[in-house]
Amino acid sequence: MSTTLTAVVIVLIVIIVVAVVLGLAVRIVKQYERGVLFRFGRVVGARGPGLRLIIPIVDVLHRVSLRIVTMPIQSQGIITRDNVSVDVSAVAYFRVVDAVKSVVAIENVYVAIDQIAQTTLRKVVGQHTLDETLSETDRINKDIREILDVATLDWGVEVTLVELKDIQLPDSMKRAMARQAEAEREKRAKIINAEGESLAAAALGAASDIMMEHPLALQLRNLQSLVEIGVDKNTTVVFPAPLMSTIGELGAFLAREAAAANSRPAAAPVVAVPMQAPAVHVPSGNGTPPVPSAN
Repeated sequence: MSTTLTAVVIVLIVIIVVAVVLGLAVRIVKQYERGVLFRFGRVVGARGPGLRLIIPIVDVLHRVSLRIVTMPIQSQGIITRDNVSVDVSAVAYFRVVDAVKSVVAIENVYVAIDQIAQTTLRKVVGQHTLDETLSETDRINKDIREILDVATLDWGVEVTLVELKDIQLPDSMKRAMARQAEAEREKRAKIINAEGESLAAAALGAASDIMMEHPLALQLRNLQSLVEIGVDKNTTVVFPAPLMSTIGELGAFLAREAAAANSRPAAAPVVAVPMQAPAVHVPSGNGTPPVPSAN
């Protein structure tokens, strides 16, 4: 009985040992991961996704994610090239392209990228003026990404995208920019108004030339103005000065015509010659011959 019990205990111990060994020897690498295998501290190579067996105690497998990592860059107090203090925050996107380098070349790739991204953001934005920082964000993003790519190339990391997320300005600078924008809009309004006045002056000049060639057009325009004045049933009628002078000229013209008519020589009088009436024979009752009558 004791022999059988001993055999059962030995079998159980063997099973437990085998289970522990299998537990230490079996590793599962996910699809978005790569495994970096170390044997006695030396790199053996990278292992792809799937079920991987290692030698317990001898081998160590580090799993590295190959997915794109989103890393926010904390707000940095930066002084621009034109001595304006701004707070700029950004976000960086990167991924591991070489799992072996990301484990061997640097201790903590995430902390390293965070720190170098902050210093690069401060350096690049400090080389631009405030207007360039606000208007040329695409160029700044590109410059930051190129600098980070060069720095992280030896770490087996690729920076795919860097974007400025927020730019905070001092309140005094915001008020100054608001005044500048308002002055710019007023300038544009004045320029547009001046252009309109120039076009109107040119049109009025062309119209005056036409009226000089056709004086009657001016009078028609004056009459049209009177019609426009009387639209609202006004009791006061204003006669333009050219119209009054025209009426005076018309009166002078009529006076000259009357004087010219009076100064013409009188025509010779027409003498009417009386015509003789024909003789009328009136029969008399006494047989006396009729006497002709002459007028």
